[in-house]
Amino acid sequence: MLQVTDVTDVAADADCCTPLTRETIDADRAEDLARKLKALADPTRLRLVSIVAASEGEEACVCDLIEPVGLSQPTVSHHLRILMEAGFLSRSKRGTWAYYKLVPGALGQLSQLLDVTASR
Repeated sequence: MLQVTDVTDVAADADCCTPLTRETIDADRAEDLARKLKALADPTRLRLVSIVAASEGEEACVCDLIEPVGLSQPTVSHHLRILMEAGFLSRSKRGTWAYYKLVPGALGQLSQLLDVTASR
């Protein structure tokens, strides 16, 4: 036999809005963060950042990045350009080769923004 029980509407007794406990990001910052996350949201680009980060001096020649990801030089260069535009890598030219280096603090800044407990 099924019994019906009175249910109190708890939501009606609760406050409508929960107060913010820290500052949120504005629309411009959200747009910038989305662009950076989109740049990293690709397995090849994540691998490229990882390879550069693991290289001596956090710097690698484009010639050293082609074989590990198994893509052609133009495709690797395309991915590297996206990472540069997002502010994760810088590029210097030495002779005919381009060298890519992690921008100091770029990944740390992204990590801090994503860490919701960092400012508590």
